[in-house]
Amino acid sequence: MKTTLGERLTDWSISGFMWGFRILIVFIVVAGTFFTLQSGKYTGEQWIDFIVFGVSQGSIYALIALGYTMVYGILRMINFAHGEIFMSGAFSAYFLATWLNTIGFVDANPVLGLLIPILFAMFMSACIAMLVERVAYRPLRNAPRLVPLISAIGASFFLQYTFRGFFGPGVYAYPPIKALEGEWVIFGVGILKVQIIVAVAAALIMALLYIIVMRTKLGKAMRAVSEDKDTAALMGIDVNRIIVSTFAIGAAMAGAAGVLYALIYRQVNFFMGFTPGIKAFTSAVLGGIGNIPGAMLGGLVLGVFESIGPALFLDGLGIIRPYQLKDAIAYTMLVMILLFRPSGILGERLTSKKA
Repeated sequence: MKTTLGERLTDWSISGFMWGFRILIVFIVVAGTFFTLQSGKYTGEQWIDFIVFGVSQGSIYALIALGYTMVYGILRMINFAHGEIFMSGAFSAYFLATWLNTIGFVDANPVLGLLIPILFAMFMSACIAMLVERVAYRPLRNAPRLVPLISAIGASFFLQYTFRGFFGPGVYAYPPIKALEGEWVIFGVGILKVQIIVAVAAALIMALLYIIVMRTKLGKAMRAVSEDKDTAALMGIDVNRIIVSTFAIGAAMAGAAGVLYALIYRQVNFFMGFTPGIKAFTSAVLGGIGNIPGAMLGGLVLGVFESIGPALFLDGLGIIRPYQLKDAIAYTMLVMILLFRPSGILGERLTSKKA
């Protein structure tokens, strides 16, 4: 196709701007890192603390991101209500954990006191997600893509304001678990117990999910439906059951993440799903949406960059409150990675049928 000189100049200008943007960001990162490390403002223990917090936070993003990527992998749609599924799990567990704490069960049995709210949150989130799928998504499965997207946004607002209507706009303090207070000293470095427990619990849950997807009949059916729903149906797979199972499993991951999030930040409210939901969606895109290991990796990368980035990249440049810009760093990193690798870190190029 022939192009005019004006179109070529426009393309060159845009290309030049994009390369200039990339070079500017790389220069800021390199210069900021150099000056920060040269200043010696942070000790080695502080850097380790940043990384551990980033891993625990990133683990939560990864758990939520799994729901986004699983639903996208099987239906090619973005479930924007997933952040509220995460919120509903945390909110449900809050009431159970408060009651268990009041009767002294948590102090007497800290492991069960942690495990029971997590399982309850997973169950509640899975139930709500299956209900949302049945009411808001299944009737629109063959509609144009924009329609279920709008439906997902509507479901998100419905859940937010339903919880606000029932429980009010206030912030609820998640009950403490005494066994998780304090630090463990590992290789001479004190690390908060709750951060270690959150990272380990998230890793175990993600490993369990990976085994389900890769080693079970249900996982094989999910992968088959993800490849081609019509062919999977011809092979005897109940597509509707597999889609519902995918929603339930992804939501259960989000419910567990809700309790882990409440353990770190010690609060729940009706709006708590918005920001972690956006960050988790970012993680899913960063890792390669539709790719389960990619969602896990994307969450961890985002969490670590968000934790360590403000101090490492901006402190050395003289910015007074670098942590106010942690979200800007996270999204800038997303843009940079997608500029160099549009399919994400572990993403694959989609065929025209899948895209």
